[in-house]
Amino acid sequence: MTSDGNALGRLQRRIQVARGSAVGDVRFVNGQIVNVFTRRIEPGNIVCADGFIAGVGPFEWQAERTIDLEGRFVLPGLVDAHMHLESALLSPSELARLVVPQGTSAIVCDPHEIGNVLGVRGIEMLLTASEHLPLELFFMAPSCVPAAAWEHSGAVLGVAEVGELLKHDRVQGLAEVMDFPALLGGDSNVLRKVLAATDAGAAIDGHAPGLSGRDLVAYVSAGIRSDHESTTVQEARHKASLGMLVQVREGSSARNLETLLPLIVAGELGDWCLATDDIHADDLIEHGHINGLLLRVIAAGVSPAGAVRHATLVPARHYGLSDRGAIAPGYRADLVVMDNWQQRKPWLVVNQGDVVARQGEYVSPSQPPEIQRENTIRIALLTENDFVFRPAGSSVAAIGITDGQIVTHRKTVEVAMEEGRWSFDPQRDVMLVASIERHRASGQRGLGLVSGFGFKSHGAIGSSVAHDSHNLVIAGTNPADMLACSTAIAELGGGWVVVSGGKVIASLALPIAGLLSIESADTVARHLCELRHAVLQFGCPLSDPFGMLSFLALSVIPELRITDRGVFDVLGQQFLQS
Repeated sequence: MTSDGNALGRLQRRIQVARGSAVGDVRFVNGQIVNVFTRRIEPGNIVCADGFIAGVGPFEWQAERTIDLEGRFVLPGLVDAHMHLESALLSPSELARLVVPQGTSAIVCDPHEIGNVLGVRGIEMLLTASEHLPLELFFMAPSCVPAAAWEHSGAVLGVAEVGELLKHDRVQGLAEVMDFPALLGGDSNVLRKVLAATDAGAAIDGHAPGLSGRDLVAYVSAGIRSDHESTTVQEARHKASLGMLVQVREGSSARNLETLLPLIVAGELGDWCLATDDIHADDLIEHGHINGLLLRVIAAGVSPAGAVRHATLVPARHYGLSDRGAIAPGYRADLVVMDNWQQRKPWLVVNQGDVVARQGEYVSPSQPPEIQRENTIRIALLTENDFVFRPAGSSVAAIGITDGQIVTHRKTVEVAMEEGRWSFDPQRDVMLVASIERHRASGQRGLGLVSGFGFKSHGAIGSSVAHDSHNLVIAGTNPADMLACSTAIAELGGGWVVVSGGKVIASLALPIAGLLSIESADTVARHLCELRHAVLQFGCPLSDPFGMLSFLALSVIPELRITDRGVFDVLGQQFLQS
């Protein structure tokens, strides 16, 4: 029988099961079912056939297996509306092992991190590695690889590459259009990518931190219908009023939920949803995934059924996932069973009718393919002289950072000088930051100053994760430690490193494109704890120092950023003179 014939037979069987004239695969009885359409919670039963829900309601159906829910709440599988899975530092299979027991059934991923390193090949690698998981990973075609036209990344994705990616059945649209200055300026390459997604009838995601007024209106007029960068009440309200889906972000480096909760409770954001954007493995273990955010929204006063709607149906509809996000006939049988609205770990998680997690334990037998390791760290020979900064004077513009936010500010600092060179002074909270091109060993490197890491003693931290071009980014107090950092990252094939006295005191290897670990989530979390503890010994007060370090290189977010060409002023669209 052809595949169409198989589909016809499954549909006929589903109808028969719903009518009670055929036996289903599994039924769930005595549940309190969250109806995301009516925003009500109603008692009832569910029967499934061939991975789909055949029937819901107060009816008695037949099935080969029966699971008694004993009055527990049943909600659809949770959806993360925007995530860079690379920021979890885990392979897709290990990410599934971590978030499926927390009730996540689908994640919409923007793979522009690996795209910036390996191009289409890297994205295809993640597509293959995420097949046959009890977690559905959907992707968006990256719109900005590199993030800006002058960035030195490992690959370039043009209009043709984006168009090909949009044809894939798990690519749902165009990923966050970060280069809003280029879009507003009418750049033909950016606009052709937007048109490709428009012609495909696909979603177009935004990325417009701080954009307002007529510029925001113009940005939305291009057909961009979502944004995850709202950091203030005013910004979120304005974007919602223009029809944008406000994706309320709560990750490791950027945390906006608490700020936007009053708008959610007051019902001022329309169809908002939840997203993590960039979140590390240890935070997923400690705080949960979308389930943890959902419970915080409910605790703030939003009705459980209303809150669940925004964590399931709303993002599913935005991305054209018409068969998920609800417990209703004809929808996928992705279910989450909860004891109450305070307990984070679900009692049961079901994927296409199969139990894949019980009481927080992953029980899926899936065996996805391995990801190939490849050392992508290629840097030119460096010496300590490459980390010597000679400013024009003692008053210098520095990148100012704020804990919990990825936007930066321009800060003028008075620095200590020694023989015409910047010198570390623990009383001034100023460090040297370097970006080193790592894809072609060109020797290109940029230096600048950063304020906010709070180091009180000598040391350096470095990373091959540096959004979005992923050149090496290193912050330190002296050339010797910064050189040792870059050397250690190259030897690891990518990773995070802490150096003191010229020696590595903590590290995490990221051998897959310099972005992902091959270790288990628990092992990665342990390394992250060791790294943070090591940085804390320098006096650093930041909750996520490596996340903050990685975002110092994101040259499309205001105000100042470090690149391999020097410090870039995003608002002025120019490089600063040292």
